[in-house]
Amino acid sequence: MREFLEVGRVREIWRYPVKSMAGESLEEAHVHWHGLDGDRRAAFVRGDDHSHFPWLTARQVPELVRYRPFYSDPDDVRNSRLLVQTPGGAQWPLDAAELQAELAELYGRPLSLIRIKRGVFDSLPLSLMSTASVAALDERLDFPLDGRRFRQNIIIETFDGRPFAEESWVGSALTIGEVQLWLNQQIERCQMINVDPDTAVRSSATLKLVAQTRDNCAGVGCTPQSTGQIRVGDVVRLRL
Repeated sequence: MREFLEVGRVREIWRYPVKSMAGESLEEAHVHWHGLDGDRRAAFVRGDDHSHFPWLTARQVPELVRYRPFYSDPDDVRNSRLLVQTPGGAQWPLDAAELQAELAELYGRPLSLIRIKRGVFDSLPLSLMSTASVAALDERLDFPLDGRRFRQNIIIETFDGRPFAEESWVGSALTIGEVQLWLNQQIERCQMINVDPDTAVRSSATLKLVAQTRDNCAGVGCTPQSTGQIRVGDVVRLRL
């Protein structure tokens, strides 16, 4: 019989419908084999980039984090229209020519839209981090560190409050609500964490700190081993 240790509770759940745009805070979400339903299911592609990573991100256009995508029917995201609220206050469908033109002007080159049912992920379909880890990094910076910089799907408040405890769980399974997750690897960070999620102002301090003190890693990438609902407040159990 497998044993489990209760290690924390779910504090926040975040979904990012469009790669590199703002996220949506959720009270509950359905976890499918390809991550949270509706998470990172679309991206804009740079027409001048022929590499393995052609997506338009806040590394090229920091202002992208101030565009707020949302589903017109949040209870049925698989069949819902995806809309985007721009920083200027306009609201357009994701595939609107006006939105694409605005983003292309910010980037300075042509763009195209792509939708992928399995999600546009850098590596793994789910990510997880603890509030204690964010707080530990925050203590080393001279400005408040907003955890949204890390763009994690699941934020956990651990019972012991030990920073970076989640990284010690790599190679183990967690049970959250109806779902079991396998913790695959630490997440190597890039310039995305330098972008303020509200103002889009960039500062190199965050990535520099993570590189110097955490071997350039923060948070954990996960894969679902089952599907079902997770909710804010769910107990997180580590399989021993």
